[in-house]
Amino acid sequence: MHEVDKVISQRLTSSVPLVAQISQYIIAAGGKRLRPALLLMVCGALDYRGAHRHSLAAVVELIHTATLLHDDVVDASTLRRGRPTANETFGNPASVLVGDFLHTRSFQMMVEAGSMRIMEILSEATNVIAEGEVLQLMNMHDASLDEAGYLRVIRSKTAKLFEASARLAAVLAASPPDVEDACATYGQALGTAFQIIDDVLDYDGDTTEMGKNLGDDLREGKSTLPLIAAMARGTPAQAQIVHNAIEHGSTDQLAEIVQIVRDTGALDITRAAAANEARRAMAAVERLPSNAYSAALLELAAQLLSRRN
Repeated sequence: MHEVDKVISQRLTSSVPLVAQISQYIIAAGGKRLRPALLLMVCGALDYRGAHRHSLAAVVELIHTATLLHDDVVDASTLRRGRPTANETFGNPASVLVGDFLHTRSFQMMVEAGSMRIMEILSEATNVIAEGEVLQLMNMHDASLDEAGYLRVIRSKTAKLFEASARLAAVLAASPPDVEDACATYGQALGTAFQIIDDVLDYDGDTTEMGKNLGDDLREGKSTLPLIAAMARGTPAQAQIVHNAIEHGSTDQLAEIVQIVRDTGALDITRAAAANEARRAMAAVERLPSNAYSAALLELAAQLLSRRN
């Protein structure tokens, strides 16, 4: 990961001062770096030690960072990773344009691997992510969204880059198709579980630990799985309160809605859905070579369920 951070730092140079300033602001905010770490771990499991693993790990982190910049503008977010978002600090126009810079820089970098297959994986992933973003925008304030619709959004918007990260490692290692598919399945399942737990934390987390405001999803009119489950299991009156809050993007009754989510068992249902995805990820690891890295992939899937931020 130190090598990946070096690559990121080296490739964020620009003759335009504001580009470098905002890019460094976002990268310096830290974060879990889960997607590049996943790529490196799968490379380790498949015994690939080439230098391309560092540059492609940096690529997926830059793509992810670009989506965060755009997400925060669309969602009018003010807090990420415990500090003001880039759009809050530098304004929306600068954030959007620097997000574009990070996307284009990542494509410059992926070309250097000299592989059309790698280009295919990453270009398809970025396109699916963009579709997921639009799909989520279309679903805003739609209280009729069901679990299938919710999963379609997060598998496009969040899980796709996890899937691509794991698949890239298999391609770098020149793995056979069945191993590549196992890696992709692991990444997709892990990314899905990650987002489901993230949505749990919006009603069962701590602002200080999470680095974002509780109730942000509701404020944006997002119908996430905890809310979908609460409406399905609650009384008609409880379901109506949640329904109205989603439609109007209102947090006026946030405390009451949090209580409804907890009282109806919606958090347990949501965590169970995440556990199912984690088990799917762990099953995929069984098709990889047995070593310390594959053991770490198993542990990562298991520990994801207990994350608090």
